[in-house]
Amino acid sequence: MGSDNTGFAVPTRHPGGPVAVPGLKPFAMMMGIGAPDAARWEAMGRSLLVGDEPMDTLVDWMIATGMDTTRPLFEQALARGIDSVPDAPQPLRDFFTAVETPPAWLDPELVRRGEQALRRGGYDGLYLARDVSFLGGYLASGFNKTLLRTGALEKGPAQRFAETMQWAIDVQNGMEKFGPGYRSTLHVRFVHSLVRRHVAAMPDWDEQAWGLPINQTDMAATLVGALIAPFIGGLAIGIVPSRGDREAAAHLARYVGWLMGVADEWLPTGYRDSVRILYHTMTAITNPDDTTRQLALPMANDPLTWNYPNMPWLRGRIARAQHLSISSMYLGPGAMRKLGLWPYMPPWYPMLRLPVNLARSAATRFSSTARDRAEERGQREQAEFKRRLVGTGPAEVGRSAQHLQATA
Repeated sequence: MGSDNTGFAVPTRHPGGPVAVPGLKPFAMMMGIGAPDAARWEAMGRSLLVGDEPMDTLVDWMIATGMDTTRPLFEQALARGIDSVPDAPQPLRDFFTAVETPPAWLDPELVRRGEQALRRGGYDGLYLARDVSFLGGYLASGFNKTLLRTGALEKGPAQRFAETMQWAIDVQNGMEKFGPGYRSTLHVRFVHSLVRRHVAAMPDWDEQAWGLPINQTDMAATLVGALIAPFIGGLAIGIVPSRGDREAAAHLARYVGWLMGVADEWLPTGYRDSVRILYHTMTAITNPDDTTRQLALPMANDPLTWNYPNMPWLRGRIARAQHLSISSMYLGPGAMRKLGLWPYMPPWYPMLRLPVNLARSAATRFSSTARDRAEERGQREQAEFKRRLVGTGPAEVGRSAQHLQATA
């Protein structure tokens, strides 16, 4: 399948002008970021029709040649490099030679600092990712169309978020070549291409209305939403990273996006640019419909079924109120209604966390020991939250799309 379809006008899901974005506009205005200009707006509309040509081309070849033959070669190159594959076929060599050649702007030290900043997020960083970025992302109904066609309701929100969380944990534990983040990110890119091919071929997929599944505009929003939005949201609950840490996180996101197949024009060049990309893309893709409630309601109630070692009935209800208090504070009553949720929950959890996080943020500014302890604590909390979601079950990146790989 082609990655760039210009056979018709910009998809009709692209609005005539910027729409309201819950919670983000005031922060963008504080940073001097205004609405997208006409050229940027047009580019976001066009990018709804653009996929990931290098990976899409490789996947086309893999399927045409036979996945039984090509998939093991792909996995070997992913784990050990293309030079480890004897007589590597040219399409495979072309792709991996490109991704194994780092971009000229890459700063490995800055990437490592960004990984450290992510590891210090702990519970609250994950909660912001889940309750604001993930849940709020259902307001972008264009992306929901793809999710529902890959079985999002059947998988359940806990499994979906656990897989996303595992990818983020891999990213923060090693983006060096052949490291866990490198492999995980390229695996996600491969799965995205399979999904794009599978969903676009469905008879009920309306490309003229919705664009290409997992397109560049949606990928840009997802990238900064997953890796940078928790840094933005963290400020309101006392997580105040240094300017250097924020810039390092943005550089990490830039490299992750580059490996993920996001086009250069949508890769952040710094923290402020990350906020600009997030704000601009969200003004273009926030368009809630019936799929919004369809996906949001199960996620809001999901804490009731998590794996608790004791008192599951009570802890489940406390956890649901806790996570809704986070969502309500950041997204606001209007967005909560559109999600099909109770419009207001007192922000009791964020207020309880504010003094704790402020104290910890101050300590990490001045003490390397405090920074090391924060990283260790963050990793323990992330592992515990994953167990709460899926118990001892797997949370492999791309596991929810295994049926697509099997039938490709």
